[in-house]
Order: sequence, then structure tokens, then C-alpha cells
Amino acid sequence: MLNRFIVLPYFANQQYLVVYMELSVIIVNYNVKHFLEQCLCSVEKAIATIDAEVIVVDNNSTDDSIGYLQPRFPSVQFIVNTTNIGFGKANNLAMAKAMGKYLLLLNPDTIVPEDCFVKCMAFFEGHRECGALGVKMIDGGGRFLPESKRSFPSPLTSFFKLAGLSSLFPTSKLFNRYALGFLSANGNHEVDVLCGAFFMMSKQVALETKGFDPAFFMYGEDIDLSYRIQKLGFKNYYFSGSCIVHFKGESAIQQTFKHNRIFYEAMLVFVKKHYGGGKASLFALLLQIAIGARSVLGFVGRLFKSSTQVLQQKQPSNFLFFGGKVEIAAAEKSFAKPGAGLVVAEASPFKQLQSIHNSNIVFCEGEGLDNSTIIQLIDQQPTSNHYWFHAKKSNSIVGSQFSNSVGNVIEQNVHPQ
Repeated sequence: MLNRFIVLPYFANQQYLVVYMELSVIIVNYNVKHFLEQCLCSVEKAIATIDAEVIVVDNNSTDDSIGYLQPRFPSVQFIVNTTNIGFGKANNLAMAKAMGKYLLLLNPDTIVPEDCFVKCMAFFEGHRECGALGVKMIDGGGRFLPESKRSFPSPLTSFFKLAGLSSLFPTSKLFNRYALGFLSANGNHEVDVLCGAFFMMSKQVALETKGFDPAFFMYGEDIDLSYRIQKLGFKNYYFSGSCIVHFKGESAIQQTFKHNRIFYEAMLVFVKKHYGGGKASLFALLLQIAIGARSVLGFVGRLFKSSTQVLQQKQPSNFLFFGGKVEIAAAEKSFAKPGAGLVVAEASPFKQLQSIHNSNIVFCEGEGLDNSTIIQLIDQQPTSNHYWFHAKKSNSIVGSQFSNSVGNVIEQNVHPQ
């Protein structure tokens, strides 16, 4: 219920902006209902002490996302589209309705700690020049995601990325400037580009920028918005004081020719829009060369495909569950099934987690274990493990077994996909 309002100066039109709460969390969903279920469970905990609203925009999902989620989260506002209007347009639709002083654009395949939003808003309050903020992100294996902080895509930096040189020299100021690999992941930095998976800004900035440019359907819209925020005189910050898990359900196509082509087209739109024709022509030439080089590298990689499959077959089938006794007992009753390949083993004490390798670890969130502790444990552990999440009120377990594959879902008493 909207029980109070805040009046802020809106400098663009010399008017006043009225907002009714501290934070609006906006999530765009498309066919990932179980990941969104886990995400919403974590968001509920993170807004427990905040005057906030949660808005989910569904882009015409075919997996019964609305029918499944709406009864479970009655306090969430659902906007149901009859077509897939794209990531940017869907976010703009929700931003127009949002009533928070701050807006957070959040991906559905994320898990946030309980203190995440409070810390981020406190950073904003202490840095009045901050236009937008992103946080440290790790994947389902605890690996840092380089897109957490980036620079603008100049022709040379984009060429190095698509050619694979940024991966070969991850900390190079020259070859990996796009992902700012030379900046520590554990420090706060002023950066150019923030990731759309976690993009927090003020309502004032959202109004002045008019949100995402609909010319970008997939990829590039967060780069363009970051650029326009800077043009307004604000600064974009990478904030390492909070860490989230981003499973990256789309990551199966991250290294494909199709992904490279989409990235190339999005970057070309950006360069034509902001840098001018001459630079755009050079950009197009360099990226076409880079895509060709990446295709060659992809062919070489496929030669080793059989050996990769052997490595994947060695992954364990048993799952180790961590959490409170009540949560583990409930998970065992709900998910363990003879012959289904899912075995609920007795959980080891947390202090023994460092000695566990090449295992599937399921964290049962609840009274015995909160998301802040879980994410901290994952961030500090070796990346040979695969980490899964089961929220107390959810009917599923989600995780990501391999960094180059889509996320996995285990439903109640169903064989893992």
C-alpha cells in the first residue's frame, strides 16, 4: 500500500518529482519461471526492511510463468504482454509505472543477498554524483562475471573482445579494456558501462534518459543507457560492497557465431548513434575481421569437443545439501526419489565446505542459512563445485552445472534436466 510520498526536485524541467517509496524492483521474464521463483524469494527478503514494490513484466512466456508465479507472489505487480516486445521496451513499460525513488532493473536468473538493496541505496546517498550503480556478479560456479564492469565499445576494444584476445589476456589494460580486467573485482570503481542484469538508477535519471532505446532489442541497450547517463553529467559506479549470483541462463550461446553477430549488430547501432559515420565504418571492418577470427577459434575448439564431453560425464550425480535441519528434511522429502539420480546426502558442517571439490552443492535457504551467507561462501570457494539454490517457499532447485551451458532446474520429484 502506498502510505507516503517523497517530493524531489526534477531539474530537467524545473519541476518536482513525486515518488511514493524508496525502491522499485523491475524484472523482465521470458520462459524462466523457476529461476524467477528463486529470484523473487530472494528479493522478498531483500526488501523486508524497505518501502518497496516489485514489478514483473512477462514477455508472452509459454511456460505458464504467470499462472505459476502470480498465486505464489500476491504482492508482486505482474504486467502481461501478449507479444515479446524485447528487454528494453519491457523495462521501459515498468519504469513508467514505477513509484520508487530508486529503480532497479534485475534479471530473473539472479539471487540477491538480504542486505543488497540497503547497501546500494546507501552508496547512492553517499555519492550524489552517482547516476547508476552495478554490483559484483558471480556465476553458478562462483566465477566472477567480467560484464559486471565494462568500458564503452570502441572499435579496438570490441575487436579484441570478439577476436578472443580479451580472454587470453584477462588483466591486460590494452587487450581487455572492454571488461576493465585491470580493475580489481573487489574494489569500488567509476566505470563506463554497467550490466542490465543489475542496473540501479534514480527515478530522476530514468526520466531524464527516457530509459532504454527501443532500437536495441537484445544486447547493447545497457551500454547505450550507461553512455547517455554520463552525457547528463552523472557517474556510473561498480560497487563491490554487494555480490549477487547471476546464473546466465542464456550462456549456452555465448560463444556461438549467432551471439557474435548479434553483439556486432548491437555495437554497430551504438557506434553509429554516438560516434558518427567514419568511426562506424572502421568499427564494422574491424568487427567483421574479429568475427572471422573467432569462427576459426570456434572450429578449433570443436575439435576438442569429445574430450570436453568426457570431462562432463565425470561430474557427480549426488548432491550435498547445506542448510538448517528443517530445510534439509523438507528438501529430502520433496526432491529425493529412488532411481531419479538425485540423492540427498547428509550435509557437512560449513567449515568443511572448503575441502569439498567437484561436487553439486545445494544450499537450502531458510532459518538455518540466509542468502547473504550462501553468496559469501560461493564467492570464497573454489570454482570446481556447482552451486544450486532452493528457497524455503519454492518448489524447485536451480543452478548452472557448466559455465557454457544453460541453467538447470530440478522440480519436485523430477529427474534433473
